[in-house]
This record gives sequence, structure tokens and C-alpha cells, in this order.
Amino acid sequence: MLSTHHKQSIGIVGGLGMLAGADLFFKLAKAIAADRETAAGHDVVFEQQPFQDGGMDGEANGSPNRRKLYVFDMIRKLEARGVHSVLLPCFISHTFLGELQAETPLPLVSIMDALLAHLRKRHPAPCRIGVLASNYVKSKGLFERYFAARGYEVVYPDAELQDGCVMPAIYGGSGVKSGHLQGEPIELLHRACEHLLEKGAQAILPGATEIAVVSDALQARGVSIVDANRAYVQYALSCRGDAPAKPFKVGVIGGVGPAATVDFLDKIVRNTAAGRDQDHIKLVLEHNPQIPDRTAALIGDGPDPTLALYAACKKLEAGDADLIAIPCNTAHAFVERIQPYLSIPIVNMLFETARHIADRCGNRKKVGLLATSGTIASRVYQDVADAAHLMLLTPDDAHQALVMEAIYGERGVKAGYLEGACREQLMQALAHLAERGAEVIILGCTELPLLIAQSDHFSVAGESVMVLDPTDILARRCVSLSRAQL
Repeated sequence: MLSTHHKQSIGIVGGLGMLAGADLFFKLAKAIAADRETAAGHDVVFEQQPFQDGGMDGEANGSPNRRKLYVFDMIRKLEARGVHSVLLPCFISHTFLGELQAETPLPLVSIMDALLAHLRKRHPAPCRIGVLASNYVKSKGLFERYFAARGYEVVYPDAELQDGCVMPAIYGGSGVKSGHLQGEPIELLHRACEHLLEKGAQAILPGATEIAVVSDALQARGVSIVDANRAYVQYALSCRGDAPAKPFKVGVIGGVGPAATVDFLDKIVRNTAAGRDQDHIKLVLEHNPQIPDRTAALIGDGPDPTLALYAACKKLEAGDADLIAIPCNTAHAFVERIQPYLSIPIVNMLFETARHIADRCGNRKKVGLLATSGTIASRVYQDVADAAHLMLLTPDDAHQALVMEAIYGERGVKAGYLEGACREQLMQALAHLAERGAEVIILGCTELPLLIAQSDHFSVAGESVMVLDPTDILARRCVSLSRAQL
């Protein structure tokens, strides 16, 4: 028995033309069944829902909006069903194929690439090709974009035959789209083909997948017309279907806390060199303020936030994030519990801060830490400092109480206060560490940079210290990693 473990599933978006979709499915299934090796390596998934194009009927002034959204929804369904590549039996949809490809990690196999590959084997350029397409496809210059730059001259039927033969043969009440595969539509298309041959066309390409359905009937009349669906099938089975390069995406666990999340996102934007919107980094945010308090879990009997943090990470993973950033120092006490079960890395803000000190702070080895009691009790910064051969200083009990009040107090930063008592309390704790010899002070709670900005030369109690913002360091690292992937 042949193994099916590594089959490549090809998805077909149906409903864009009932007969065209069925014709492509039939020809693909037939091609797979005809070859034992191909049959062992491929299977087909067909996805279709009722679809009406809103009376577009291929007209030049029609709007493809409804079609765009329908095709996108079908691609998402195919993605959920585990397919490896997608076929779109619809030339109108190929006029916005790039828009679709930008929003899916699945390779969308181009029927235009298939026709180009077919022509290069049988009618290499320079060559004049005749095209039978809808007014809409013609107006968008789809064939010119693909073929003219490659040495092919594209010709269409004159306006009288375009409107009197091609359009009714496809869309008319007795047209192919209505299920008429003999008689009048064949006569009309044959007349248009003869006209193209008179104009010097050496090969004729369908620009509507419905025409591919009746290509055999036209070939039987001696017309050299390509069966676009058969060429599409052959190309789809021969090409590797590699996933397209996708924009790098940073996943962010937000809500821990909410103001710090906004601050982190702002720092991502401000640290990105961009001349336009599209130059900025793609982000996906899981903002969940209901994640249990990390400090309460570490130093009290508060609920464990591990599962909530893990669930947030998995949502980001499912959202195609390439890495995860958590703008919360205390949450990093739980990272080692979560990371082994994820397929993407969590960028460790604490490690990045230690790296920053080693790279940027010269010989400064005495590092003060202003953080929640939970972060201090977890020793996550202590472990990082030890590995980097740094001496970590933390406030005494009285000054640590001031730090906690500045963060969690009724008039603390988590309650929305950015001036007054909370800032004064933090300054007292900072001066305390400076007086004890701290040369660098880490603002080790992501709310604290809302009260004091990062500075290379911060003067406090007559001492000059360097104040570091791990949120900014993390933002810069995420920007750097994303740029490295371009």
C-alpha cells in the first residue's frame, strides 16, 4: 500500500463560476488519478459556498469587492483544512491576486503563470496571442502585465465582436455560464477566434475560465485555443508551491498592564525608521487585562497567571506571529514554564536588558533594580545579573514599600497617576540606590518608565546614574529582529 503521510493538499476555491470550478476539479482529479506517483503525493480539497457577484457579469465598470471578500473567506477555510496551495479558477480574481497573497501564508497558484509556462514551451516569444476575456479582465490589463513585458503581443477582438460575441457567449442567457455548452455560445466564440486568427494571432488564450470548459469543442473546429484549466492543473502539479515570503510579525501580550502596553507599542513605532505607513512593523496584540496579577501570585496567594499567559501566547502563535514580546517584567518569572510548549520564541526583556548593559554601559557593574516585590522575589533579574557578572542592588524594605506604593497605590501609576506622590516615591527609591553605589538603575516594572524617562546621565542626590527602560530596549530589539528578516 502506498503511504499518504506526506501528501500535498491542493485547495480549489469554487463558486466563482460553477462550471469552471467543477471543470478544474475534474481535470485535476483526473490528472492525479492517471499517475500512480502523483496520486500518492496529492489530494484535492474543494471549498464552495453560494456566491452572487452582485450583477457584475464581467463588465468593465463592475466592482470586484464582493468577490474579493468571498475568495478571502474561502482561502481562510482552506487554510483551516490544512491545504498546501490554492487554485482560483477565475480570471477576475487574478486581477487582485496580489492583494489576496499578501493576506495568506498559503501559496496562491497563478493561472497566468501556468499560461505563460504553457506558451513558452509551445509558442515562445516573440509571438502574437489572441485573448478572449471579459470586459473587466480586459480593462485591468491582466494579460498585458503578464505577457507584453515577456515579448508577447496581446490582441483582443474588435469592440463589435467583444460585445456581440465574447460577452454573450460567456454571460448571456444562452451562454456557457448558464450551462449551455453547445450551439450558440460555441458559434459566437468560434467567430471571435477566427477574427483573432485574421489579426495574426498564433495562439488563443481564454481569459475566462468558462471558455476553458468548451475549449475541446472549439479545438474540434480547428481553433488553436489553449485549455486554460488543463494548463493550470499541469502547472499546479509540477510547481513546488513554496510558501510566499510573509511580512515579519511581532506578537505582543498586552494588558499587563494596559498603560505599559500602549507605551511599548508607541516605542515600537518610534524606534522604527519609516517613511510611510507600510514601512512599519506588522503587529498582532492579545490585550488581556484579566491575566491574574503576577506579583500577587509570586509573593502572596493570588491565582497563578501561567495558563492565562500561555493561552495568550498560543493565540499570538495562531495569529502567525514570528516572536512574542511581553512588556511586563514580572511576567518573565513565568516564561520558562511556557517557552518549551511554543513554536515561536518569547524575546526575554530581562536578557536583552543585561545584554544592553554589557554592550553599552562600559565597566559599570553595580546595577540597581526598581521593580515589583514579585519580580525581586522571583530572582529572575538576579539570575540574569549573575550570568552577566553584574552586582544587583535592590531597595531596602522601606524603599521597596515606596516602589510598590508608586506602582499599586491608590494614587499609583497603575491607577493612572503620572505625577505627584507616585513620582516622588519612585525618586526616593532611585536616590536610595544611587547613594548605595548603583551606577546603572533598571526601571524593572513597565509602568515605571511612565514616571521617569530613560537617560544616560540622570542626576539624583548629587549622583549621576544611567537609568534604563527595559520596555524601550525590548522595543528596539523587536524592531532589530524584524528588520533582520527583510
